[in-house]
Amino acid sequence: MIDITQKPDILRIASASGKIKLKRSTIDLIRRKKIGKGDALDTAKISAILAVKKTPEMIPYCHQIPITSVDVNFRILSNGIKATVTVKAGAKTGVEMEALFGVSTALLTIWDMVKAYEKDSKGQYPATKITDTMVLEKIKEIQ
Repeated sequence: MIDITQKPDILRIASASGKIKLKRSTIDLIRRKKIGKGDALDTAKISAILAVKKTPEMIPYCHQIPITSVDVNFRILSNGIKATVTVKAGAKTGVEMEALFGVSTALLTIWDMVKAYEKDSKGQYPATKITDTMVLEKIKEIQ
């Protein structure tokens, strides 16, 4: 790991987003809360929050940092769902990996929740795709 001992604790904020492309019929089921496994977006929100907290357990060179806030939002699009995760911490190092891990986990959770509706007759996922995962913003508030 990189030695960050001498760095000061400052407010760090990062936002990341990504999209999952789905069939229109699946999106309709999500909107109407008719997914057999339960509410896909509520479940994905919880999984994103858990992922943010567990980032250093899964990505070896990430430092454990004191997360002070996680905000998870979804926007239903005509061809899928966009997830956005914003993470805040008073820390010596940034929170962009936590935001990215949260978004990725949210999108994977949605896929898991809806996979029965996305499969074709051969068990494949021709329309389902996770795309555009990126850091939207990274802020260091030096005081």
